Amino acid sequence: MKGFVQIAVTAAMAAGAAAEHNHGHMHRHRALNVEHQQAKREAAAPVEVPARVGKRAAASVATANVPVETKYVYSDGEAVDLDEAKQCIADGECIVVGTSTPTSTAIPTATKHAAEFFESKSSSTVPSTTSTTSSSSTSTSSTSTSSTSTSSSFSSTSTSTSSTSTSSSSTSSAAATSSAAVSSGSGTDFPNGKIPCSTFPSEYGAVALDWLDLDGWASIQTTGSWTVGTLISYIEQAITGGCVKNSFCSYACAPGQSKAQWPTTSQGATGQSIGGLWCNADGYLERTNPHFTTLCQDGLGGITIKNELEEQSCVCGTNYPGDEKMSIPLVTKPGGEYTLTNINAATAYQWQGKYTSGQFYVNNQGVALDQACVWDSSDYPESAGNWAPVNIGAGTDINGVTYISIFPNTPTTTAKLDFDIVISGDINGDCYLKGGVYYGGSSGCTTALKSGGSAVITFKPYGTA
Repeated sequence: MKGFVQIAVTAAMAAGAAAEHNHGHMHRHRALNVEHQQAKREAAAPVEVPARVGKRAAASVATANVPVETKYVYSDGEAVDLDEAKQCIADGECIVVGTSTPTSTAIPTATKHAAEFFESKSSSTVPSTTSTTSSSSTSTSSTSTSSTSTSSSFSSTSTSTSSTSTSSSSTSSAAATSSAAVSSGSGTDFPNGKIPCSTFPSEYGAVALDWLDLDGWASIQTTGSWTVGTLISYIEQAITGGCVKNSFCSYACAPGQSKAQWPTTSQGATGQSIGGLWCNADGYLERTNPHFTTLCQDGLGGITIKNELEEQSCVCGTNYPGDEKMSIPLVTKPGGEYTLTNINAATAYQWQGKYTSGQFYVNNQGVALDQACVWDSSDYPESAGNWAPVNIGAGTDINGVTYISIFPNTPTTTAKLDFDIVISGDINGDCYLKGGVYYGGSSGCTTALKSGGSAVITFKPYGTA
C-alpha cells in the first residue's frame, strides 16, 4: 500500500514593467506532514507582486490572478497520475498524515501552497496542519537613509564554509551546525531597544545582503505602527534605503541557521508574512519574538550541499517571513561542502498557525551572487533569481522527520539546470535530477532521512551522475 505526496502550487504572474511579456512567479514554502487541502485548478485569488524594476527605480506593483494546480508523487518520489491519487483517497487506501479522514476544505486567499505528505493507513499519524503563505499585497516605497558599514559579508561566510566539510555523522536531530557556518555573534543576546536602526546588527549574527541596496537588510516593511497581538493591514515595502522608524527590518543568518525574530502574534491582516526586528518610533531596534533573545536560531543539521562542478552555484533561500524574495544566499564553490539550513518546524515561523519549512532556488553555474539571490536578474532575466530552474525543499517536521525534495520551478520558468543533482546518504529512497530528468517524473522527487542519519545533495556535471 503506497503513500504519496501532494504538491498544491499556485503561480502569481508578475507583469514586467520593462518587459514585453509576463513571467510566472511561484513561491512554494514546502511544509511537511500537513493537513490535506483539495486545491482546484480553476480556483484563483488576486495578489499583488513586485513588478520588474531596475535598481533604485520607482516602485510599482502588478495585480494578477493565481491559478492553483495540484500534483502528486509517491512518497518514494515516483510520479502518480492525478486521477489515481484521488481514487486512492476515495478507496480509503491513502490518508493524509495527521488526519483520520481526509476532508476537502475551501482554498484560503493566500497566494502559495505547500507540499503535503501522504502515507498509507498503516503509518502513524501526527497532528494535522496546513501550510500556505502569502506575499505582501501593498504598495512599495523608497527610503533614503544613509548606508552603514557592516562587519561581515555572506560571500566570505560561504567561502569559509567550503574549507570545512560537514561531517556525515551530523544528524537530523542535532541542534547545532558547524561553527564554520555560523557568523560571529550569532549566539549573542540582542539588546532590546539599545541599537540604533541605522546600525546593521552584524555583531549579533545578522549577515548583510549589500547587493539589495537596503543597507544590508533583507527587507524593510513599514507599517506605521505596531501593537502586539493585532493584525497589520498597512504595509509598505522599501526597494532602497535603510531601516526606518515604524518598520520591520528583516535580515539573513549564516548557512545552517534561520531568522529568529518576527512578530508572532501580529502578521498581515490578509495573510502577508512579516519578519525581522522592529524599528520603533525612537529609531531603535527591538526584538519581536518573545521566544528568542538572539537574532538567529540553529537549524537541525544533517543536510549538506557538495559542489563537484567547475564553477560556483548560488542556492538562494526565501526571506521568510518578510518580502519572501529568494535573497538569503548560500554560495557553493567548486570542491566545497556546505550546510543547508534544515528548518525546525517546531520553532520556525508559522503562517496562521501552520508549520512551514525551507525553500531554496538553485541557480545555474557561474551566476554571480548579486544576479542569483535577487528577485529579478538583469543578466539572466529568464533563468536566475525568481526564474531559477530548480527548487530544493528541506525541513524537519514536528515529529523529527527530515524531508528533502528537488523539483522544477514551474510554471514560473522553463529554464533548465546545467548540472545534475543527486541526494545520497541515509535516505529512504532515491531522489535526483540527471541529464534534465527527475527521478519519479517531471514533478520532481522527495526523500526523507532515516532516523539519526544525514544526507548530501551533490551538484555534479551535467550527464555524469
